[in-house]
Amino acid sequence: MVSEVTAVGAGATSPLVLAVTPHESLADAADRLAATLVRHPQRDVEVRLAPGTYRVSEPVRLGPEHSGDERREVRWAGTGAVISGGVALTWRADRDGRWRATAPPGVEPADLFVGGRRSRRARSAPQSAEVCHAVDAGITGARALGIGRWARPEAVTCVVTVRWRAYHLPVAGVDGDVVRLREPCWTNARGGTGRVGPYWDTTAVDGSQFAGGVVWENAIELLTEPGDHVWDPVTRTVTYLPLPGEEPSDVEAIVPTCESLLALDGVRRLRLTGLTLSHAAFGQSATAQGYVGAQAGLTLTGATGPRDAAGRHYTKPAAALAVRRSHHVVVEDCVVTQVAGAGVVLEHGTCDTRLVASRFEDLGSGAVYIGDTEPHPGADRVSERNTVTRCVLRRVGARYTDAVALWAGYVADLTVDHNTIEDVPYSGISLGWGWNQPGARASALRDNRVTANRIVEVMRPSTGMHDGGAIYVQGAQPGTVIARNHIDRSGYGGTQRDGNGIYLDEQTSHVRVERNVVTRVGYKWLSNWAVYGVENLSRGNWTDTDAPALGGRGSGSRGDQVRLDVLPPAALAIAAAAGAEPGARVWAGRVDLARGRPATQSSAVVVAVRTSEDLSQCGGVEAQTTAAGHGAGAGHAEVAVDGDTCADTVTVDEPDSWWRVDLGAQRRLGAVGLWNAASMPTRDVVIEVADGAGRITARARVEGLVRRPSIVEVDAEGRYVTVRRPGGGVGLSSVTVHPPSRGAECEARPGPPRGRAEP
Repeated sequence: MVSEVTAVGAGATSPLVLAVTPHESLADAADRLAATLVRHPQRDVEVRLAPGTYRVSEPVRLGPEHSGDERREVRWAGTGAVISGGVALTWRADRDGRWRATAPPGVEPADLFVGGRRSRRARSAPQSAEVCHAVDAGITGARALGIGRWARPEAVTCVVTVRWRAYHLPVAGVDGDVVRLREPCWTNARGGTGRVGPYWDTTAVDGSQFAGGVVWENAIELLTEPGDHVWDPVTRTVTYLPLPGEEPSDVEAIVPTCESLLALDGVRRLRLTGLTLSHAAFGQSATAQGYVGAQAGLTLTGATGPRDAAGRHYTKPAAALAVRRSHHVVVEDCVVTQVAGAGVVLEHGTCDTRLVASRFEDLGSGAVYIGDTEPHPGADRVSERNTVTRCVLRRVGARYTDAVALWAGYVADLTVDHNTIEDVPYSGISLGWGWNQPGARASALRDNRVTANRIVEVMRPSTGMHDGGAIYVQGAQPGTVIARNHIDRSGYGGTQRDGNGIYLDEQTSHVRVERNVVTRVGYKWLSNWAVYGVENLSRGNWTDTDAPALGGRGSGSRGDQVRLDVLPPAALAIAAAAGAEPGARVWAGRVDLARGRPATQSSAVVVAVRTSEDLSQCGGVEAQTTAAGHGAGAGHAEVAVDGDTCADTVTVDEPDSWWRVDLGAQRRLGAVGLWNAASMPTRDVVIEVADGAGRITARARVEGLVRRPSIVEVDAEGRYVTVRRPGGGVGLSSVTVHPPSRGAECEARPGPPRGRAEP
């Protein structure tokens, strides 16, 4: 029963309340709501959900009949109310130490949550390009891995990442050494369709930028890691390898089955407050469509389609909350968590809608998608005046690593303000669409504002995604402003030149970038490489590195403070004020004793670098080198101590190469930071600290590739720091030398900020 009551003593204009309990149907509640709105045309109405879990097997659909209007608002409220699209499984423990459960009829467990934690599908180690690569019929490597002998090869998924694209390709069968993939997924994943963006055939599974790393998922033969699982569609069995200490009776297992939990279409003046949405499904990758990532979590689907390179015909991920053709919707203090796909999609002409103080966490795809991919929507399809503010977007892209935290297509008057974005495999915010295609050069994009957001730990190197940034922008956007954002650790700690701070890609034009704080990025703090992007302005920003001059007619910079080792008070104040909860500790920097000091090296070569952006247009290596001279001190060793991580110095590739900085006096040292060059020759190096007489006072080794950066604690006194490679050449873009600090990082608390971090 759903009861209708009036607030006691509130008068004729107070909201009517429809009380709902977890034992009742939300679809029935929606029907009662529609009837109540007809009977009481002047009254606000609140559907009040009691605490508890509301299970749904299909979306709760709300339309115009469930809407408010200019006279009233409709609210769905329920602190402690969870709308779940999940079904619980019952475990049975087998003698082999594994747990098994049978899925109910109609349930296809593409994803699984165990004990409130996302369970990973069992997978292989990444396979090299020599073993697994694309041929006409499919992917090679069946013999090396024994895939043809696996119990259920047709249940397996092949996962491939190429630069910014991710592919989840369902297996059709095995022929000798070749694993065949299902159609149309396999055709769409390869080059030559004419349905993807410019130069993107190089990032197809058979493209020139494929570098290996193929992973095979969902085979019982791969189930070796505790916490992982496998789904067998023939026996309809989920098999799980428990973590130490887990017991079948104590650990709840939930399988998402319903793709959208709430579907709003054509609603007006509707508010959702206090609700939690969880366990929404996203089953596309298990179908013949598969998952052919284009960019930012959008995919190429369908067996045929227009030969269009402006991204018009891509498919968004399924979302727990889907909002279409709606106006003045407010989502506040809500939580979307543990879903297989995206958090929320606002599309097809949704306007004047606000996401406020809500949390999106642990999502298989992206958190928020706004707008559409058509550059010239009709008046009833344009996305305008939407807002995302004071929200937290964390741990997105848990399965589909090409996803971004917030994607906006062809939008106008969008406000993205004071949000916190953390722990993202690819870009944090992606604003705009269309690249440099003729149909997209003049579009609906305009007057967007990305302000005072805190964006940290994006472009995570471990996920293998490349060519993105904390804030990634496309398209001509007159009036668009990116201001007062705090960006820290984009692509930080990787081995390649990747992870921009603010990335004005392709046709980005007429954008102002001002008063942002950008620190610890793997590549450029600001990238604006395309000469056909025009009239962009950067002014008054603070960063600890540098970037090439802005490209394009009328673009330029004014008053930016770059190559800072320690942030000034004004920058610290901006950083501390950013995010959903201002006042977080922020990276203040660390004094660099090597900055501007004399440097020498054993030899030098001239380096002609191909950047990440160049790689989006052609295949090939990231750098080419030509010999230019030998002898100690030859070349530009000082490039490594100028505070700019975009320029390199490289020695000849010969045994016992070295690079050295003279600190000018004996100093107490705490750590040395090394940044690899674009050509990435530097690996297995030794860092030596020596006193003024040349006596070694400390020695440390970096195993494997030097990263961007590798931070090595030394705890010694010395004047000279040498980077030596016994087996070959040394290539570096930066070397920093720091005094001891009170912790691994120097941080500042907000207000009043300090001008320099204390050693």
